[in-house]
Amino acid sequence: MSLQRLRGHAKLRVHSLTLRMAIAALAVLICGCAVSQTTVVKPANAPAKLLTASKDDLIWRYNRQAQTVTSLNATVSMKLTAGSAYSGVIEQYHEVNGFILAAKPASVRVIGQAPVVAKNIFDMVSDGEKFDIYIPSKNEFIEGPDNLTRQASKPIENLRPQHLVDALLWEPMLAGTPVLFEEASEGSGRYYILTAIHATSDQGATKESAVGSSDWEILRKVWFDRINLQIVHVENFTSGGKVASDVHYSNWVAVSPTPNAPQEPSFATSADSAMATISYPRQIVISRPSDDYQLQIEIKKLTVNEPIPADRFVLAQPPGTKLIRPEENTTEAPKP
Repeated sequence: MSLQRLRGHAKLRVHSLTLRMAIAALAVLICGCAVSQTTVVKPANAPAKLLTASKDDLIWRYNRQAQTVTSLNATVSMKLTAGSAYSGVIEQYHEVNGFILAAKPASVRVIGQAPVVAKNIFDMVSDGEKFDIYIPSKNEFIEGPDNLTRQASKPIENLRPQHLVDALLWEPMLAGTPVLFEEASEGSGRYYILTAIHATSDQGATKESAVGSSDWEILRKVWFDRINLQIVHVENFTSGGKVASDVHYSNWVAVSPTPNAPQEPSFATSADSAMATISYPRQIVISRPSDDYQLQIEIKKLTVNEPIPADRFVLAQPPGTKLIRPEENTTEAPKP
């Protein structure tokens, strides 16, 4: 066979191989176009499991917290987030460090210090009947009754230390208090709500007065997160259905065991039985619409149920300070 013929056969084989490869590639392409494509979508996080509880369970949990924590000594930071009542002493510092002492039934002392220099910018005490406030930078000493409702012309004079103890140390729900029970949704959250009501007339909470009566008002609403049954929101009301305080609680952390914890009832859940310690929230946001302020408290260090000497809740007027009595709208000359 001649060299020319051999070259012709070689070219023919190359062309044949190229043709077969092209046909195979075309077949793959056609098959690929015929197959539908599937996009894998990452599944969303599964919703958290919701816990269930009865009305009696939740009343017990609330009262357990209210009855167990009888005093606290806390190192805190305080930040004004809305309103004007604290603007005279906090706004210029944006955030104030300080200390809170509180003991039942109604004693509280709050000391606020300027950042970095740790210099006192206010010192407040209350025994549940009267309050005293010392403002070093203004050389003023303010005193008045805790039930004072008149708004002072100066925002600084609207400070009420008793508002803090009401948010920090709860009053238990008394036996026999009518309580409503409901479920609620707010955004992605799921909650149980206890609503304590009371009769406004002298006839009391009788069955006869309860049905169709217009003499009942809301006393308190307590919100429980159904993820862990922790208390996240407490609203207290005054007459006419007005909100006296609206307090949010978060970041609950276990504190040391307490010797005066009440015994668990027969309906306590397994989660309750497993609780060896009492928890306390480290983030507290207090809103008081009628007093025009919202205060955020972050607890950095906390001790509960240790005895606090009575003299820690005494604040005497320093010599040379101006005495202000908001209920009388008067200012006295500096005390010698």
